[in-house]
Amino acid sequence: MTMTSKLLSTILEHRLPDSSGPISFQRIPTGKFNESFFVEVGSRELVLRIAPPRDSVFVFYERDMMRQEPAIHKLLLAKTQVPVAPILCFDDSLTLLDRDFLIMERLPGKPLAEASRLPYDRVLRQVGDCLSQTHGQTASSYGYLGKHRPMDPQARWVDAFHIMWNKMIEDIVCVGQYDQEEELFLRCLLDKHLIFFDRNMPSSLLHMDIWHQNILVDKQGHLTGIVDWDRALWGDPEIEFAVLDYCGISEPSFWEGYGKERDLSPEARIRQVFYLLYELQKYIVIRQGRGKDPLGARRYKDQVMGIVRQYFS
Repeated sequence: MTMTSKLLSTILEHRLPDSSGPISFQRIPTGKFNESFFVEVGSRELVLRIAPPRDSVFVFYERDMMRQEPAIHKLLLAKTQVPVAPILCFDDSLTLLDRDFLIMERLPGKPLAEASRLPYDRVLRQVGDCLSQTHGQTASSYGYLGKHRPMDPQARWVDAFHIMWNKMIEDIVCVGQYDQEEELFLRCLLDKHLIFFDRNMPSSLLHMDIWHQNILVDKQGHLTGIVDWDRALWGDPEIEFAVLDYCGISEPSFWEGYGKERDLSPEARIRQVFYLLYELQKYIVIRQGRGKDPLGARRYKDQVMGIVRQYFS
């Protein structure tokens, strides 16, 4: 479905009937999953985010994942100082549009990826503090617990991660990038090391997509927003740390802001490798399934297998 100005205006008029004034839209070009627009309604600045078509190829946890965002934003606004936008409406009725969508207030600032000459260490300290507050929010179960329900909640993290790992491998098999031998090998690889994930720890709220595009800052280097919470997960903060490593956020200044020392034990190192592999494998599905880019998918697969050979040969 083409997102025309008329269609977008209809969405705003129906879902925010109290708004008045001229409406304008500007597509946000950096969106890699949702279609997103900056919206001006009179003097009001908003963001409209529209989920992908329902017949898209998804990583198992991506389908309907926007449905968990309202509750996460509400929790963070109530319980933390993390700068997130109030969500004004969420619509999964598929009546105005054949996709889920939400409308939220626009936060000030611009992505860290587009900023220059800023006190970078200061920004990372603020990000560390905000993620520490986020990880301080806990649940009684583990896994993807939102309303999209891509898996059943688990009483232990080891069971949740086992399900997540195997669902990821199944997705890669479905797009034709793992053969039966590779599938069996990677399933068994986690089984052999599963004991390292069987430990007593709280189920923490994890963002799982912290990178320079999802960090908003103002001209003075103040953190003004952390965006895109739709990939959120409840579980072991160490899996978040692996994403931070991969995205270049895990610098000393981040850890100063986070306020806790990272576990550097041999057992944690094994978990770190598996968590990195989990993060990398999603790109095989994304490149092959959604991007129609088999060469790009193959490069991620080769990276995964190279890491496996390096650490587990």
